[in-house]
Formats: sequence, C-alpha cells, structure tokens
Amino acid sequence: MSKHVIHIVVFLLVSCSKPNPEEFIKHIDGYWEIEKVITADGIEKQYNFNQSIDFFEVNEMKGIRKKVQPQLNGSFITTKDQEIFTLAIENDSLRMFYKTPLATWKETLISAKENQLIIRNEVGNLYFYKPYTKIEL
Repeated sequence: MSKHVIHIVVFLLVSCSKPNPEEFIKHIDGYWEIEKVITADGIEKQYNFNQSIDFFEVNEMKGIRKKVQPQLNGSFITTKDQEIFTLAIENDSLRMFYKTPLATWKETLISAKENQLIIRNEVGNLYFYKPYTKIEL
C-alpha cells in the first residue's frame, strides 16, 4: 500500500466523522497492545503477540506511558521507566508531547475509541492499538 493511499484512508476516517479531538482523551487510559503498524512507506506489520504492552494514564492533560509485561496470573511486571507527556490541541488534532532527559518528541492521536487507539509518530508511522485482554489458558 503506498504512502499516499494510507494518508487518504486515514484522512477519510478522520474527516468523515469529524471527531472532536478533546473527546479522545477519555479513551486513552488503560492497557493497550499494538495490533499493527503501517510505516510511512506503506509497509504493514501485524503483531499477533506482544511480550510488552503500553499502559497509559492521563490526568488533567498530563499523562504517563509505561511498558509493562503481562503475567499469566493477571499481574504485570513494570519498570520504573516511564515517559511523561502533556496533551494539547494543535491544528485540530490531539498531540502528545514527550520530554525525557535524552529527547523530546510529539505524537498525534489520530483516533481514540473504547476499542482502538491510532497514534502517528513524527516520521509518519501509524500505530494501531487494541485494548489488552488477559491471556486465558
């Protein structure tokens, strides 16, 4: 799939319904796993299994993002490492601004629903997240 086709599809998804980016905020909190990534070049990579997932928590336009590893008993192994971000509406989009001692960057929340997050990073890669569900054996 070409880069232009991906951008058109994302544009249509966003523009047809004209969602209010402020409405996305209520859907960010939680445990999310990457379902697939579509690179800026149009290459799609499916993720059928994730050893680690992202935990997001937002409070008053500020948030944290942590990588956690789910365990079979339903608990998570977490590290003390976390990325702190602030949320802001910029050009009719919800942006996540990150700053660590090593780097600063921003991501754009393309869509946020109860069952899906779509985040675009600065190089144009699209990350499709689904809610984490506990592995049942």
